Amino acid sequence: MVYTLPGVRLPTVPSAAYKVGSCGMIFSGGKAYESGFQPSMATAPEKVLVPGTESDGSSSPRENLEIVSGTSQACNLESVDGPIVKEQEQLIEQQISGEAIKGKDSASVQLLDEDAGLNTEGKSYSISKTIADESSMVKERVIPPPGAGQKIYEIDTLLTNYREHLDYRYGQYKKLRDAIDKYEGGLEVFSRGYEKLGFNRSETGITYREWAPGAKSASLIGDFNNWNANADVMTRNEFGVWEIFLPNNADGSPAIPHGSRVKIRMDTPSGIKDSIPAWIKFSVQAPGEIPYNGIYYDPPVEERYVFKHPRPSKPKSLRIYECHVGMSSTEPVINTYANFRDEVLPRIKKLGYNAVQIMAIQEHSYYASFGYHVTNFFAPSSRFGTPDDLKSLIDKAHELGLVVLMDIVHSHSSNNTLDGLNMFDGTDSCYFHSGTRGYHWMWDSRLFNYGQWEVLRFLLSNARWWLDEYKFDGFRFDGVTSMMYTHHGLQMAFTGNYSEYFGFATDVDAVAYLMLVNDLIHGLFPEAITIGEDVSGMPAFCIPLQDGGMGFDYRLHMAIADKWIETLKKRDEEWSMGDIIHTLTNRRWREKCVCYAESHDQALVGDKTIAFWLMDKDMYDFMAVDRPSTPLIDRGIALHKMIRLITMGLGGEGYLNFMGNEFGHPEWIDFPRGDQHLPDGRVIPGNGNSYDKCRRRFDLGDAEYLRYHGLQEFDQAMQHLEENYGFMTSEHQYISRKDEADRVIVFERGNLLFVFNFHWSKSYSDYRVGCLKPGKYKVALDSDDKLFGGFGRISHEAEYFTSEGWQDDRPRSFYIYAPSRTAVVYALAEVEAEPIDVQVSPNV
Repeated sequence: MVYTLPGVRLPTVPSAAYKVGSCGMIFSGGKAYESGFQPSMATAPEKVLVPGTESDGSSSPRENLEIVSGTSQACNLESVDGPIVKEQEQLIEQQISGEAIKGKDSASVQLLDEDAGLNTEGKSYSISKTIADESSMVKERVIPPPGAGQKIYEIDTLLTNYREHLDYRYGQYKKLRDAIDKYEGGLEVFSRGYEKLGFNRSETGITYREWAPGAKSASLIGDFNNWNANADVMTRNEFGVWEIFLPNNADGSPAIPHGSRVKIRMDTPSGIKDSIPAWIKFSVQAPGEIPYNGIYYDPPVEERYVFKHPRPSKPKSLRIYECHVGMSSTEPVINTYANFRDEVLPRIKKLGYNAVQIMAIQEHSYYASFGYHVTNFFAPSSRFGTPDDLKSLIDKAHELGLVVLMDIVHSHSSNNTLDGLNMFDGTDSCYFHSGTRGYHWMWDSRLFNYGQWEVLRFLLSNARWWLDEYKFDGFRFDGVTSMMYTHHGLQMAFTGNYSEYFGFATDVDAVAYLMLVNDLIHGLFPEAITIGEDVSGMPAFCIPLQDGGMGFDYRLHMAIADKWIETLKKRDEEWSMGDIIHTLTNRRWREKCVCYAESHDQALVGDKTIAFWLMDKDMYDFMAVDRPSTPLIDRGIALHKMIRLITMGLGGEGYLNFMGNEFGHPEWIDFPRGDQHLPDGRVIPGNGNSYDKCRRRFDLGDAEYLRYHGLQEFDQAMQHLEENYGFMTSEHQYISRKDEADRVIVFERGNLLFVFNFHWSKSYSDYRVGCLKPGKYKVALDSDDKLFGGFGRISHEAEYFTSEGWQDDRPRSFYIYAPSRTAVVYALAEVEAEPIDVQVSPNV
């Protein structure tokens, strides 16, 4: 019997084939079928496994402050075959000699067998005895106990007015930690739920366990027993966990061959139901079918991918390239992990980004959900390849020095009942809140009950699984605002008043879960990164847990993209420099942000990217450099560069870009869609299930004969400027000018001086700009450079010397030329030391 993995492999990329035991199954390319299934819901009492466990201010602008937000050092990405290898050789030598290796996980420096590895001075080493050894080391780590949680009141004295609420939520988090320690052996053990539930193979056989408290009976069915519900009947314990053990076959082979389809059949309050196991590690949609099938994924040892490269160190300045594997091909197909690994990752490295954030990894039956309606939380999307293909992708990224972040969805779950968690045991309370509280009316999805013990086990283990098994380096948590409030942030205009954050609308169970998951991630993987998608501005969101915060490393600064769209709807004469500055800098003190001018949200059909707002249909006819431009194109190219640079310069301590937006991708994203028939008889037309707009035209950015190339070159120069100077994490930030008449913005960050002239027609000669440090300044980046599609009005050979005297509240200044619609970055030139004439004695 042969089944295919949904997903089309390009002709130039060979399909990965796996010989699968007696089943004879081969994974190869295929086409996906989308599910628009609308399940029903029923109610049942909530189940708790462990009795006794309990489940006015404003954001602070930092315009003219000397802020402390990290280090001013740049994060230097080194080539794979150069300094990185040398550094690893040094680490190996240090380990051999017994020297301490500061800041390095010893799993990343291990000896290799004699016949492989890096040959250095006749010795044979491994750059990593594969990072796979990391898993055993992680199990030995001890997560520190909760702190006092009181420092937040020193950081923000306004929080003392809400001490009762904040102390209560911190207390709930501590109670959960205590209960997990008491009943589960600690958070580290608790987060390995996948070693108890789901399928686990031992030397003697396979054990399968599933939590389904509402089920009356359960049996394991699949290809291995010809789908016979009477063959492998499961037993139930007092906590609603069903279990069965399948001993090995007489020849020692596993009872379930690798690649077999499996499901659990349950007699539930809603009737007989076949479900994909909740902890399934892989699921596939067979050709011609709508529901997915769970796959028992356990390839032979020789066919499993073995990680070869250690994780890169956590970047000081986080520059994220947000991407979607399926739509990363230039052709209208579903791209693969393998093609992304070979074609897209080197591009990301060359552009100067140091982190790749991958969307739509968790399996989702509906492709057009962008991966946000998850059906199988532990399974990587089969559309793009196998789990081993994904591991190969991540290992390649690590080889290139790229940190890999996963867009993880713990805020809600798909509404599907056949291939998702909804109504898993025939009740609407298994994993979710029952009734209306468990349903998100805008997203048409189910909402987790974060006060449920088994939900905590499931989600915490899920986070651990992706970090441990696949070696992801962190997460961007989706929809955190929806989690933290019972109103989910819907129809709410957060004003910054603290009473909006700390009251009865706060879902304390959800907040406690977020604190637990950050505790787990940072405790077991100290270099891991967590980013929370929060639009509300929840105070203490990015303050460490021991201080009373929620423990995220970064908040996604979502207001900036909305502000740019709002601004682009206005005429140039109506743009407010002060309004732009306020939005970019309106973030909480000591809480880091990842900023972006636009993400995938603006690229979706129904919305418009910044490039489209600026140039619209002219992009289709006037982007060839050998043809005359138009005023709309000239304006669009100039402002596109300025908007991105000022966002990176002032918007946060990290930066994000969605793939293709760096060169002003001319098409929106439209997933293949069929016609949608609504209950009232209306029909919403689809696109004929076309993949034409579900791709990225990287060839346009690479084409030197197109103006897209100049935008891409500028984005690359912008990333490398940040890499060299590390201005996003500099301790020094000062905005010296926001002139509404001149349309000029001037600010310092680190040793760089940024000058933006947003005026549509006026250029300024001998324009005096203030600065802090004395010396010689030179042009470090010029948006008007002809390489970037500009007019070349700035001399890059000119040197600018400061003079004493106050200007814009700065002690020094120098004069520049500021052309219209141009951004120029000036760097303080290093003082060149005079050569020293040393007389050396001939006897020395």
